[in-house]
Amino acid sequence: MDISSKKAFLCDMDGVIYHGNRLLAGATEFVAWLKREEKRFLFLTNSSERSPRELSQKLARLGIEVHEDNFYTSALATAAFVSSQIPGGSAYVIGDAGLVKALYDVGFSMNDVNPDYVIVGETRSYGYERITHAIQLVLRGARLVGTNPDLTGPSEEGIVPATRALIAPIELATGRSAYFIGKPNPLIMRNALRVLGSRREEAVIIGDRMDTDIIAGIESEIETILVLSGVTRREDIEHFPYRPDHILDGVGDIVPGKE
Repeated sequence: MDISSKKAFLCDMDGVIYHGNRLLAGATEFVAWLKREEKRFLFLTNSSERSPRELSQKLARLGIEVHEDNFYTSALATAAFVSSQIPGGSAYVIGDAGLVKALYDVGFSMNDVNPDYVIVGETRSYGYERITHAIQLVLRGARLVGTNPDLTGPSEEGIVPATRALIAPIELATGRSAYFIGKPNPLIMRNALRVLGSRREEAVIIGDRMDTDIIAGIESEIETILVLSGVTRREDIEHFPYRPDHILDGVGDIVPGKE
């Protein structure tokens, strides 16, 4: 099927639309085309730091106007998961505002004494005392959840540790394995399709990482597009036992007449 005929688009952000605070080539034209053709779309990110409103404001600063309803983060998916398991539960959170807000919005409370969950996401406020306290809570019965399984992420300064690296000391010290919500967990993909009101046959996922975006699409049976504007290089593809359905230089190539 021609990519442009798809009705729903799940699109990663960093490495696809922008890198840090730099807009990538073709991104403006791609988003304009999505709006013009009245496509259903979500920017789907494993990051849990920022809320949809903050992500919308970031894109606006880069020159692209997108409503906050068009963003779905691993924080939102994590909040949906824990609230479905224990409605009105509580959590001890090592993470930033986007994660805390998502949990409050589903009726969770913050609890550093006897929480139902210890939840870890990306954060710069990471310290020995908080990790030690999280370890004690997990040993006393709190369930351990990570917003995504990424080991590293990009930043303006270069590679930084992401959720899986941050949660590792808790896993090692307690002997408990965390449950990770974000890509490639099909759970976040099903939630995103539900938000869009779309079937998987109508959708396509666009990303720059073979180990999260592309495998997430494959495991969810959603058509995949790898763009080479981010992490994965063309020569890297042969190192994986699976392949994307399409390989493009960037999202601008999706717009008819721009290939």
